[in-house]
Amino acid sequence: MIHKFSVAPMMDRTDRHCRYFHRKLTQRSLLYTEMLHCNAIVRGDKNNLLKYSPKEQPLAIQMGGSDPILLSEASEISEEFGFSEINLNIGCPSDKVQKGKFGAVLMKEPELVARCIKAMKNSTSLPVTVKCRIGVDEMEENRHLDEFIEVVHQSGCETFIVHARKAWLQGLSPKDNREIPPLNYKRVYKLKEKFPQLNVVINGGITSIDDSLEHLKYVDGVMIGRKAYDDPFILTEVDNRIYDEEKTFVSLDKILVSLLPYIKSEIGNGTKITHITKHLMGLFKGLNGAKDMRKHLVSIDNDLDPLNNFEFFLSKYVA
Repeated sequence: MIHKFSVAPMMDRTDRHCRYFHRKLTQRSLLYTEMLHCNAIVRGDKNNLLKYSPKEQPLAIQMGGSDPILLSEASEISEEFGFSEINLNIGCPSDKVQKGKFGAVLMKEPELVARCIKAMKNSTSLPVTVKCRIGVDEMEENRHLDEFIEVVHQSGCETFIVHARKAWLQGLSPKDNREIPPLNYKRVYKLKEKFPQLNVVINGGITSIDDSLEHLKYVDGVMIGRKAYDDPFILTEVDNRIYDEEKTFVSLDKILVSLLPYIKSEIGNGTKITHITKHLMGLFKGLNGAKDMRKHLVSIDNDLDPLNNFEFFLSKYVA
């Protein structure tokens, strides 16, 4: 299934609480987990690591790793847990990821990536996709990207999510790698022209639904990251404008009130309320009194009765 719109996997952001919240804003967008290393999935506390609400579906899991055997085992486990897609991260440029020999550095080893994808596909019936850059370091954006896509496609991968920037593995932080290398959307469009049989999803620097609709003239899907987190109301436009569904009015108070049962349940299970409310801060972007609202939400964690305090917050600022 081709997903025309998705919210990018983001470390320390798209955890299960964030995804539950985002699903209140859009029913059609594909959501992603944070990147999870295949070793942690296979050998760690998988029941805690892979926990999610069925209401988050459709939900894809993003994996990191470069060991075909471990990735195969992790893919089998992910299918057992009910995820709808498995994505292999070939785009993260952080030093930690490079030392572990996964992420963007693997763009230099397309044959290894192909072996990983083949092993993953042999162990699951789920779609296995790749998220990559248009290149890394001194790789030539035209020839080398085409060669990478061709080799990995031959292993059975049909969907490529392409961040339209190069990644520089030395000298730039992960944040800088999201902002400094120039965006080259036309290169991603050209990739779709070269491989029309593939599903090509564009990512990087996209900040509006208008921009998304423009990109969809040339590629199959759009992925938005930081903008969806920092200004989540953008997600309320997706179902209507991207998927042509009937427009429904979604207000701030309705969103927050709809989260009350979830917050109550999670508090009962020992979750700190700020693990949930930290993802809500972007809802108040541009509102009068936003600073006080955020300050109040942060202070709830120190309260003896967080649920009542959250309800008081609603009555004071929202209702």
